[in-house]
Amino acid sequence: MTFEAVLEELRPLAKGAKHAHTGLWVSQQLRQRIADGQLPPGTKLSEEALGEALGVSRNTLREAFTSLNAEHIITRIPNRGVFVAQPSAADVQEIYRVRRFLEPAAIMWHEPAAVDDLEAIVATARVAASQGDIPGMAGANQSFHRALVARARSERLDALMAQVLAEMRLVFHAMGANPEFHEPYVEDNAELIRLVSAGENAAAAAFMRTYLDRAEAQLLRAMAG
Repeated sequence: MTFEAVLEELRPLAKGAKHAHTGLWVSQQLRQRIADGQLPPGTKLSEEALGEALGVSRNTLREAFTSLNAEHIITRIPNRGVFVAQPSAADVQEIYRVRRFLEPAAIMWHEPAAVDDLEAIVATARVAASQGDIPGMAGANQSFHRALVARARSERLDALMAQVLAEMRLVFHAMGANPEFHEPYVEDNAELIRLVSAGENAAAAAFMRTYLDRAEAQLLRAMAG
């Protein structure tokens, strides 16, 4: 999706949303579109165009940019403007450091619950894998990890995970069209469902830590190569 297409999508939302004129709402909308892959790394975020589409002042927009910059999702380049960030190897290491604390801990707090939502996501990922649909696999993987953390029923964890996943979407671009990064994790997600549904939270948390270690190492190799 182009930046112009994202603007067209945002215009009616801004008109119909109660909090559309706050920096928080603007940052949430941009973060979600980055997490969904609609705004890839390097996309220039025109202040004038965004302000016009969202009906917000320059100060409100800059408030949102300040928040997203602190999350390493966007970057300001002097005399050039604001751009969607391109994560470095050091950023990847920091992201996975956070994920190793966040996701296994969220799993440990899970209460017994149906796993239909998780199973539906894995089914979608399997279809994408069978069709060689890399964006489909990546999107399903993002949804799976978001849903897995959401089962801990913590708004603060959900908010932190939204930040992590937005940055992860930018990292995925480093993998290009390599299905070997996404495809193995489809069945790893299925194994996590099996463990969680059996109430084996400690085993699921340990599996998640190994999973994240492997994913981080694979990403760093790709970025170095």
